[in-house]
Amino acid sequence: MNANQRKRWLGLLLVFIVCMLGLSSPFQHYASFPNELRLFSGQLKQLDYGMPVHAQVTVDPQILSVNGSKAGSFSVDLNKPLSLQSQHSGATTMKLKLFGAIPFKTVKVNVVPDLRVIPGGQTIGVKVKSAGIMVVGHHQVVIGKGSKVSPGETAKLQLGDLIVRINGNHINEVHKVAELAESAGGKKQPLHLTVKRGSHLFETKLSPVYDVEDRAWRLGLYIRDSAAGVGTLTFYAPDQGVYGALGHVITDMDTQTPIEVGEGQILQSNVTSINKSQSGEPGEKRAHFIKESKVLGNIEKNTPFGIFGKMKELPNHSYNERSVPVAFAEEVKEGPAQLLTVVNGQKVERFNVEIVHVTRQSSPATKGMVIKITDSRLIEQTGGIVQGMSGSPIIQNGKLIGAVTHVFVNDPTSGYGCFIEWMLQDAGVLLKTAGLNLKAA
Repeated sequence: MNANQRKRWLGLLLVFIVCMLGLSSPFQHYASFPNELRLFSGQLKQLDYGMPVHAQVTVDPQILSVNGSKAGSFSVDLNKPLSLQSQHSGATTMKLKLFGAIPFKTVKVNVVPDLRVIPGGQTIGVKVKSAGIMVVGHHQVVIGKGSKVSPGETAKLQLGDLIVRINGNHINEVHKVAELAESAGGKKQPLHLTVKRGSHLFETKLSPVYDVEDRAWRLGLYIRDSAAGVGTLTFYAPDQGVYGALGHVITDMDTQTPIEVGEGQILQSNVTSINKSQSGEPGEKRAHFIKESKVLGNIEKNTPFGIFGKMKELPNHSYNERSVPVAFAEEVKEGPAQLLTVVNGQKVERFNVEIVHVTRQSSPATKGMVIKITDSRLIEQTGGIVQGMSGSPIIQNGKLIGAVTHVFVNDPTSGYGCFIEWMLQDAGVLLKTAGLNLKAA
C-alpha cells in the first residue's frame, strides 16, 4: 500500500469516526442543548447530557443551585440528569469542565421573577373605538347629470388611512364629520385634515361637494369610527390587574388594516349557537353581549398578539380560578395539550388538542405552533376551530403555553397558536429578556 492509499484510507476512517460520534447519543444530547437558559424564580429544570464522565460545575449558588448543592463549585456525574433549581432573579453562567480541567460547556442562565396567571377561556364581547376616523372606501358623489366626483380620491386619501384631526381638532366620531362637512360645504371652504398612514402623519385638504340626489354635502368617503365582535379571554394576571385576549390583532373588516385603539371595552358575552366549520368554510360562534352596564375591562392595546388592558376582577364562569405557571417559548413541546373555550352559554370547558409542530422563535412572531383538535366532543359541536375561538388558552403539562389564533380554511380541525410569552410581553407583565439567543448549540 503506497502513501496515497494510506492517506485515503486514513481519511475514510476519520470520516467514519466523526459520523459515528455525530450519531452517538451523548453527542446529540450535547449538540441539541441551548447555550442559554431562562427560568422563573423557584423553577426546577433537568438537563441530561448522558455522558459517562465526571465534570466540575461552577455556578453562582445565590441564583442557581445544581443537584441541591449550595456550593459554588463541585463535581457532578454527567451520566445522570442535572437538577437545576433557580433561587433568585438574576443572570449567571454554569460552567462545566470534564475531569475538572477540560472546558466542556458554558450555559448562560437568566432567572426572572416568578409569574403565574389565571387562564381564561370565557367568550367576551369586544367594543373598540378607533383613535380617529378610519377611511374604509371611496364613493362617487353625483354633482350633476352624468357627472360624478370623489373628493376623497382627489385629496389622495387611501383605504386604511386614519383621519386624526380636522381643522386642528381631534376627531373620532363619524357624526361630527358629517356636521363639519355640512358647515364647510355651505361656506365653500375646504376641511384641513391631519391623516395617519402607517406611522407617517401628513396634512391634506378635502373640499366637500354637494350631492344633488341626497341634497347634502359629501366627502366621497366611506368612514368608520368603531368595531365590535366576540373573542376569547386568554389570561388574567391578578397581581398586575391586566388581561390578554384574542391572540391576534383586530383589523378593520373592509381594509384589513389594524385598528389603532382610542378606547375600548370588553364585556361578558353569552354563546347562543355555533355555526360549524367545514372544509373551505370556517364556522363562527354566535353570541350576544350581556350585562353591558358591567364592563369587565378596558382596551389599551391592539397588537399582533391580541388586545390588552386593565381588568379589576376575574369574569364569572372560570374553568378554574387558580393561577398556573406560564411557559417560555422554548419550553413548548410537540405532543398532547388542552384547550379552554366556551361552546354553549358561558360555561368554560376543557378539550384535548395536539401540538403537531413548534416553530423555534427567539423573538416575537405569530404562528408559533400548529395545533390539531383531537377531542371528538369539540369536533362534533364545532367542526374544529371556529371564529370567536381565537384567544382560547392552551395548557400543556400544567402550564399556560399559548393561545389559539387562526384556523386552517381547508382543515378546520387544525390551526395556528401563538406563544403566551409574546402576549405577556405585550401586556407588560413579562419583561423582554435582552440579548438572549435561544437557538441550539
